[in-house]
Amino acid sequence: MATGEAALEELLRALAEKAPAADADPAWPAESWQLLRRAGVLAWSIAPEYGGQGRQGVDLLEGYERLAGACLTTCFILSQRDAACRRLRDSGHEKLCRELLPPLARGERFVTVGLSQLTTSRQHVKPVLVARESNGSLVLDGMMPWVTGAERADHFVTGAVLEDGRQVLAALPRDLQGVSVQPPLPLMALQGSLTAEVRCAGAVLERRWLLAGPAERVMAGGRGGTGGLETSCLALGLAGAAIDHVNQEARARPELQAGSLRLEQARQRVRKELHELAQTGATPEAAAALRARANALVLRATQTALTASKGSGFLRSHPAQRWARQALFFLVWSCPRPAAEQTLAYLTPVGECEL
Repeated sequence: MATGEAALEELLRALAEKAPAADADPAWPAESWQLLRRAGVLAWSIAPEYGGQGRQGVDLLEGYERLAGACLTTCFILSQRDAACRRLRDSGHEKLCRELLPPLARGERFVTVGLSQLTTSRQHVKPVLVARESNGSLVLDGMMPWVTGAERADHFVTGAVLEDGRQVLAALPRDLQGVSVQPPLPLMALQGSLTAEVRCAGAVLERRWLLAGPAERVMAGGRGGTGGLETSCLALGLAGAAIDHVNQEARARPELQAGSLRLEQARQRVRKELHELAQTGATPEAAAALRARANALVLRATQTALTASKGSGFLRSHPAQRWARQALFFLVWSCPRPAAEQTLAYLTPVGECEL
């Protein structure tokens, strides 16, 4: 049996083979997820006291980058599960951590996040998921607009707004009466992520599921770690798949060599900055600036790979078209205003000739 680096390479090859179907088919990528489970990946981000490996910082980001280059869909699902695991860990709710995290590390349960309503989605309208206190419990009404792997989840780590504007964070059981998962959204890529709306209609949530709050900004704080850098890391991983393809083509095509070198240098710069921020801590400003650079890199790298592939790259059978579609996801996924503004600056540089 392969071990260490050989086992990881074997996993990456297997994931890459299944990546086209995971992207195109609106079905849970069960085989890919089982590959992660058997390789121990589901234990990476969970602390040893809960049966995990306790990977952190650069070590964890390096793993994510390689997984994203092999299959972005599967790695995206993993990132949302791991984000939920971090929220559980940071809650300080020891009893709940011991109940949920060990089976998550073993791959026996699945948890995901439904938090976009508190972060980047629908921020300019009234709260779309609200909570009211009743007889010592919370009653939830409304919806979570974007929930990855919704139909497979046992719990949703989600946030709601109380009548006085304070927020709560909770681990919402999928089987709670009043909770319903809608059909998967028809995404242009990553269809196997089964991203969907989850609705709550008078769902009564016991206090034992509360992770944080009520508080003014319940998403603030926490112990940090890689959470704020994961999206940039996944963009870097996808860009890397495209850059590797361009590098290979450039070996036999001199006209691609200068561009191939520039992309490789950009990849190394973004990776260096990512790892430095993981080690020293990322301010919101630094994280947004890195995100914009990662966005620009993944767009340029995938468009270059598509151009280098010529007409064959436009066929569904070629990975270049998949990479190009998936790169667009980073323009809308968890992209707060500062990162979006800087991304737009890269896309619309001052001084360029009018088209």
